Amino acid sequence: MSGLEEPKALLAGYRASIDNIDAALIHMLAERFRCTQAVGKLKATHGLPPADPSREASQIARLRQLAKDANLDPDFAEKFLNFIIREVIRHHEAIAAETRPEGSAS
Repeated sequence: MSGLEEPKALLAGYRASIDNIDAALIHMLAERFRCTQAVGKLKATHGLPPADPSREASQIARLRQLAKDANLDPDFAEKFLNFIIREVIRHHEAIAAETRPEGSAS
């Protein structure tokens, strides 16, 4: 069995690093969504639309390039960002709906 001790120890080390990275990702996403919630409130207060297609396209292009530079599949990075963008827009729409004065049209 001693032949498996080293691979098991390496596996445990990799898994510990993966767990730390996952925790960091969750904290980074939480901070990102705190910021986008503030953006949503600002947009709603000033009657700005929940979505900004030109900003979104620019961000996707920028992050695709960052992914390429980091040797990460740019298609995966784009799918991940599109998921986040859809969620942010959903939040912004909800904030706008809550901010609308009663009796005003959609």
